[in-house]
Amino acid sequence: MAGSAALLRQCPLLLPQKRDGTAYEGFVTAQGRDFHIRILLPVDHQLKDARIECSWQLKKILHGYQHILKQRLHSCPDLVSFMVELKTILEIALKNTEELHIQRPPEYYSCLVRDLEILGWNKVAYVDTSLTTIKLKAEDSCGRQHLITLKLNAKYPTEPPDCLVDFPVQFAISWMPQNSLIDIHNQFLAALESLKEFWDAMDEIDGKTWVLEPENPTRSATTRRIAIGNNVSVTIEVDPRHPNMLPECYFLGADHVVNPLRTKLNNNMHLWDPEISLLQNLKDVLEIDFPSRAVLEENDFTKDCGICYAYRLDGTTPDQVCDDPRCGQPFHQACLYEWLQGLPSSRQSFNVIFGECPYCNKPLTLKSSMKKL
Repeated sequence: MAGSAALLRQCPLLLPQKRDGTAYEGFVTAQGRDFHIRILLPVDHQLKDARIECSWQLKKILHGYQHILKQRLHSCPDLVSFMVELKTILEIALKNTEELHIQRPPEYYSCLVRDLEILGWNKVAYVDTSLTTIKLKAEDSCGRQHLITLKLNAKYPTEPPDCLVDFPVQFAISWMPQNSLIDIHNQFLAALESLKEFWDAMDEIDGKTWVLEPENPTRSATTRRIAIGNNVSVTIEVDPRHPNMLPECYFLGADHVVNPLRTKLNNNMHLWDPEISLLQNLKDVLEIDFPSRAVLEENDFTKDCGICYAYRLDGTTPDQVCDDPRCGQPFHQACLYEWLQGLPSSRQSFNVIFGECPYCNKPLTLKSSMKKL
């Protein structure tokens, strides 16, 4: 109920359409204007799988901001946080849309061209025809390529541009009227180096393990679901500011398999060494070797959902497993939830549904939200 109250305070015109909180419809307000919007959440309420429908006016205003909105859907912990981010992005988009119609003085263009020449055209990845949107590129000390998108307003350089980056943390620039694009680029480079250890850790995991989710991680993604064995995996949530510290770990799989892993994690937690890599620490603490792309195929440790007979469904993989060792059938959380809801023998208490495995009839307990597992 606290989340509903917070959402009502942030967006009083956005109302729930279903009792389970999977559909909201109404209006989002920015700069005194109301825009129609509809948000559809999956049964587990995970924002990364949400669908947003909006009016053509709002869609036109947010054109060009889809990438940053997708990032926010993946990184925000709840709907309230995302709506705060959406309103902020909408305010920026409205301001930039209005400024497209403002006649810019000749000094704006001469100053901008001068700044671009001082910076160097080799650092420019894109400039739009109106000279209001610029993408700068930079390479960190490990050779990774990065982009920063700048939305310049008509008062540049008196006022700073809005900066959009693919970062796991907030990026804010320090700006004074005498600053230029080279100052932004230097601050961008400094921020890249501050995140070097985080990206090193995530790149090692992406290169040396089977990452089940996200399928194509962005630089802002702080979670990885890593395959451990047949229908067993661990989801880690890494702190980008302290990437070599023990991350939050959520094990997915049958209890008889994941319970020993939880025990090892608890018993060996004291062995965690911040001086060695995140991946090596995970191996040492869990006393396992993760399956490697170099020696295994994906189908060596993955199985299709026992209900929809597919492996990926709307970007998710089967993360629910029957606990009976003789069965061990995996399911998508959404498929199993829908299946159990349709059974007369199933019963539900709040966000927990009790039923039976579709294959072996072993009792199953399913939570509608997987974040706490």
